[in-house]
Amino acid sequence: MIRSPAGIPLMMSRALSLFVLVAVLFFFALGNHQLQNSTEPRVAGIAMEMHLSDNWVTPTLNGQPFLEKPPLSVWLDAAAIRVFGATPWAVRLASAFAGLFSVLLLYPMLLRFGRPASVAWLAAFMLATTASFWSNTRQVGEDALLSLGVTLALLAFFHASEGARRGAPALGPWFAFTLGLVISTLSKGVLGLALPGVVIFFWLIFETVQLKRLKVADWIRPAAFTLLALVPLLVWLGFLYGQGGTASLKEVLWTNSVGRFSGSFTEAGHYEPFYYYLAKLPEAFLPWNLLVYLGLWHFRRQLMSNRYLLFFSLWLGAQFLLLTLASSKRTVYLMSLAPAAAVIAAEYASVLVARVRAQAKGSTVAAAVMRHRRGISGLGVLLVVVTYLGAAQWLAPREDRQLSFLPLTEKIHDLQQQGVQVALFQPSERLAGASVFYSQSLLPSVMAGTELERFLAPGDDRVVVMESESSPQPPLRVLDRFEIGGRIYYFVTAAPTTDRRS
Repeated sequence: MIRSPAGIPLMMSRALSLFVLVAVLFFFALGNHQLQNSTEPRVAGIAMEMHLSDNWVTPTLNGQPFLEKPPLSVWLDAAAIRVFGATPWAVRLASAFAGLFSVLLLYPMLLRFGRPASVAWLAAFMLATTASFWSNTRQVGEDALLSLGVTLALLAFFHASEGARRGAPALGPWFAFTLGLVISTLSKGVLGLALPGVVIFFWLIFETVQLKRLKVADWIRPAAFTLLALVPLLVWLGFLYGQGGTASLKEVLWTNSVGRFSGSFTEAGHYEPFYYYLAKLPEAFLPWNLLVYLGLWHFRRQLMSNRYLLFFSLWLGAQFLLLTLASSKRTVYLMSLAPAAAVIAAEYASVLVARVRAQAKGSTVAAAVMRHRRGISGLGVLLVVVTYLGAAQWLAPREDRQLSFLPLTEKIHDLQQQGVQVALFQPSERLAGASVFYSQSLLPSVMAGTELERFLAPGDDRVVVMESESSPQPPLRVLDRFEIGGRIYYFVTAAPTTDRRS
C-alpha cells in the first residue's frame, strides 16, 4: 500500500483531510448570525412549537397545522432545541450534518466505482465548495436532508445495479438505497421519491434499449425496496390521520405535493416560467460551473460506452427536466443535482490535468505546472476554503442588519416584561416563526379588523405587531417600526380617545 511520509496509509490521509476541511466549512461560525430570510424563521418556529407542545406528529405554525412537508427536519431541529437550547446554531445542526454526510459518502462510493482517489477527493471537495450547496447546508430547512437522501439512494442504486450486472448481487447497497429514500421522503414527501425515481427510470429505460430486452428483475428490485422505504412515511401518515383526519392527509399528499408540481395549489407560490432554471445555470454550480458544462460536452460521445459517466449525466439531466416541468421553482431545488455536477467537474478536471501532463515534455510552462502541481493545488484549496470561511465569519453576520428578526422580538420581550399583552395581526410565516422561536412562547394572533379593535379596546396595555406597506392610520397609533428584508413591521396600539374624535 502506498504510504504518506507520516506513515499513515495515503487513502486514510486523504479521507481525514477531507473530513477536516468539510467539517470546518460546514460548522465554522455556524451560529454567529441570527435566523435570516423566510425559510429559517419559519422552520425554526415550527420546531420550537413542536418542542413546546410536545406534539411530534402534527407540525404547527402559529398554532395551526403546517403540512407542507413531512417532519424529519422539524423533528431533528426540535430535538436539537431540547438538547442544546433555542439558538440558531442548534437548529442549523441537522442541515450541516446532512451536508457533511453527503460529502463523506461521495468520496468512498467513487472509490468503490473504481475511480482514482485523487478524482474522488476532488469531486467531494467540489461538492462541499459548490456555493449553493455550502450555503444551504448552513441554513435551517429540509433541503440539505433531501439532498443527502437522494445522494445516498442514487449512489447505492448504482452500486447495487453494477454489482448485479457483474453477477455479484448484495443486499447491503439495497438497504442503503432504502435508507436514502426514507430520508428523502420524510424530508420532502413525494418530491423525495420523484427526484431519485426519475433518474432510475431513465437509467432502466437505457438498459432496456441497450440490451434490446426487458429484464423484469431489474425493475422489480428497486420497486420492492422503494415500497419498503415508504413504511416510515406511511406510519407517520397513519398517526397524522389519527390527529387530523382525511383533511391532513390530503394537504400533505395532494395539495402540497401534486398541487405544487402542477400549479393547482395557487397559494404555494414560487411559480416561475419553464425557462427559470435555464436562466439560473450560470450560477447553479459556482465556482465549478465551467468545468461542469465543458465536462458534459466533452464526455457526450463516451456516454454510451461509459456507464459511470452516463449515470451521473442522467442524474443531472433527468432531475433538471423534472424540476423544469414543475410549476413551483426555486434555486435551492437544484441542490440535489450538486453531487452529480461535482463528479462531472472533477472528471473533466482530471482530463485537463492529463492534457497538461502530456504537454510537459514540449512546453516549459506545462512542465513547470506539473513540477509544482501539489503546491498549486494546495494553494487553490486554501484560497477556496478561506474565501468561504471569510464569508461565514463576516458577511453572514452583516446580513443581520437587514434580515434578522431579533430586534423586533426583543421589542416584544421588553413590552411583555412591562406587563403589555402583545399579539400578531395576520402574521406572515416568517413573523410567526421568528416570534415563537425567539420568545419561546406562542403569541396570540388577530386575523380580522373587528378582532383587532376588540383586542386593543382595553387600552395602552395592548399592542399589536402588523406588517404593512404604509403607516397605519387612526384609530391606530404607531409605537415603533422595523424594516426586515424589505418588509415593514409596525407596533401599534389604540389611539387615545381624543385622537379618535379629532
